[in-house]
Amino acid sequence: MSDQSLVDREDCVLVVIDVQEKLMPVISGKERVIANTATLVRFCGICGIPVVFTEQKKLGPTVPEIKDLMRGFTAVEKLHFNCFLNDEFRDRVERLGRKTLIIAGAEAHICVAQTAIGAPPGLGVHVVADAVSSRSPDNRTIALERMREAGAVITSTEMFIYEILREAGTDEFAAVLPLVK
Repeated sequence: MSDQSLVDREDCVLVVIDVQEKLMPVISGKERVIANTATLVRFCGICGIPVVFTEQKKLGPTVPEIKDLMRGFTAVEKLHFNCFLNDEFRDRVERLGRKTLIIAGAEAHICVAQTAIGAPPGLGVHVVADAVSSRSPDNRTIALERMREAGAVITSTEMFIYEILREAGTDEFAAVLPLVK
């Protein structure tokens, strides 16, 4: 394998799907999903990686732990499970010109899976396994397997962070270290 298979910070965008107040209370491992998603958002802020986040209509706002980190940004409100069927979402991602999606959120077997599998040709997809979940652990497991079979790379919060950092001993590494300790 070559270095080409690693995520490139200049070519990725974090997509946070439906981490919302009315949905998260019933999500398996919700504390882990919220904490890891917040870590990803903070990390992307430090590294200048853009973030796009969505809210499914009628499920309330994004949870405060993440919404507070997204000041100055507005969520893409949607009805479709596949985010790419929403014109505003698709336009935001296209305008960024990034070719790799880093996906976190809920539910793994519905909106996360349909967005990952339904991403337009030419976009790479990395699903952050410890930042996605469903109401049922079984649905999460099946969704991760299905997304992998469809070509998504399954990663973790720390794996993504260290792939982007590439090395220790930098000012950026020092700034990020508290996020992973």
